[in-house]
Amino acid sequence: MTGTGTVDPGGKADPATPHGRIDRGSGAGRGKGRPFNKGRQIDPAALDEVRFLLGDAPRRRDLLIEHLHAVQDKFGHLSARHLAALAHDMRLAMAEVWEVATFYAHFDVVKEDAAAPPAVTVRVCDSLSCALAGAEKVLDTLQSGSGSDVRVIRAPCMGACDKAPVAAVGHHLVEHADAASVARHIAAPDHASALNPVRLAAYRADGGYALLQRCLDGAVTPEAVIDALQTAGLRGLGGAGFPTARKWSLVRQAPGPRLMAVNADEGEPGTFKDRWYLERDVHRMLEGMLIAAWVVGADAVYIYLRDEYPEIHAILIEEIEALTAAGLASHTEIHLRRGAGAYICGEESAMIESIEGKRGLPRHRPPYVAQRGLFDRPTLVNNVETLWWVRDIVEKGGEWFASLGKPGHPGLRSYSVSGRVRNPGVKVVAAGVTARELIEEHCGGMLDGHAFKGYLPGGASGGILPASMADIPLDFGQLEKHGCFVGSHAVVILSDRDDMKDVALNLMRFFEDESCGQCTPCRAGTEKAATLMASGHWDQPLLEELTGVMRDASICGLGQAAGNPILSVMKFFPEDLR
Repeated sequence: MTGTGTVDPGGKADPATPHGRIDRGSGAGRGKGRPFNKGRQIDPAALDEVRFLLGDAPRRRDLLIEHLHAVQDKFGHLSARHLAALAHDMRLAMAEVWEVATFYAHFDVVKEDAAAPPAVTVRVCDSLSCALAGAEKVLDTLQSGSGSDVRVIRAPCMGACDKAPVAAVGHHLVEHADAASVARHIAAPDHASALNPVRLAAYRADGGYALLQRCLDGAVTPEAVIDALQTAGLRGLGGAGFPTARKWSLVRQAPGPRLMAVNADEGEPGTFKDRWYLERDVHRMLEGMLIAAWVVGADAVYIYLRDEYPEIHAILIEEIEALTAAGLASHTEIHLRRGAGAYICGEESAMIESIEGKRGLPRHRPPYVAQRGLFDRPTLVNNVETLWWVRDIVEKGGEWFASLGKPGHPGLRSYSVSGRVRNPGVKVVAAGVTARELIEEHCGGMLDGHAFKGYLPGGASGGILPASMADIPLDFGQLEKHGCFVGSHAVVILSDRDDMKDVALNLMRFFEDESCGQCTPCRAGTEKAATLMASGHWDQPLLEELTGVMRDASICGLGQAAGNPILSVMKFFPEDLR
């Protein structure tokens, strides 16, 4: 039964009877039919709880993930009874709700006869930067010392690599974590945010939204904005590096109605620049976003934010309400959507699937999202940092921005630097800077007792280069000939204390865990590669063949680039394979 109400002998529902209970009457006409409804039964209490929790919120399919978050936030997990009730209330098949809930790592789905998870869940990041800082020791100590009321599990990168190792107690981030600091937070949770972001009034007092207002008033044309971005050489800074002006032009020329999506789901290990920008000056990104929506004529904008950033989520809710009330978003609608723990949703088409309330599975291309993206409409997708620079570029001129980079490398870039350096963090410096310059001039040098051995120029998928190649400009088009790329500008510094086989295995296990499973080359290839690498002795010909298949046959960049660390170790660090 898919609707509510009773079932008569003819199979029709009586909407007057709540929750799908069957009015069996005197038994006349029942024949040999079942004395109960076919399929999963709806728990009336669970249905009442879901309906009360969701209130007047629309029951649209694209809000499924938001509604799953609401249920989990309230009850601490997703029980089968609540999932069934939610499916019933949203008029969705249970399979549709179940497949989405079980796809995302942050949803704790509990089967019918299983016990609910402990009240407290501690996630310890085991991605590379945290692993280098001792995450395994923290994890082992917590797992052996925690009681039955605490669950301690591994987790992928949380976007705080400069504060490694990190853990999360529920949604609260514990920086520079050890077993004692995590235990203190479990015993006495502190949910007060230490952030002091720029609020709307302060941003406007400093000239904020004046440019947007000039655009809306017709004093600045869309063509002038695009020309400034073109002159500046601004590119997509989420990893792909596509020229921003060209992307805006393509979407602007596409037939309407058009939409926009902001990718704030940075999940590449070693990347934390979006967090850094949003914590400090969220309105600068929002103004760039609203200008972009005006230029391309987007009817609505969807901001897709990592679930690991709850403080930023709260800030965005408040500041979006404020700017909307101030009439600054009259030309578009703003929707804030929350991710649920899936690295693959950093890929733009997977992100769009997630915004639509589905599993984050990358789409085949063509068509590209600029042609058919969100809800099958032409969609502009931009990264947080890209939008953050828009106001300065248009106000100060494209020439100003371009001149700030090194020769041949226009503009400023934000490098997320972590690993074996004294002062990790986001370094906003000239585009084209080298790894050696980042270490020596911006990070205070290597940690005591560590000698520079190698580095990741572009996060987990960007490959690994030796210290002898640390003078290559870290920019688009410079590293590809070496089998690497700069990607999201996440630079992880490695030392002589690091075994490159272990580094590559850590990265491959991340890819194995984060593969969406849609295509066999990636799903099976990452698992097989991790198994071969963990055996100790690397079968290099087999690994080369395997990475070639993954590169050539995977649907998206995850599988295509997952083999880069393997190939880098075999090419640049043969001594570690002996």
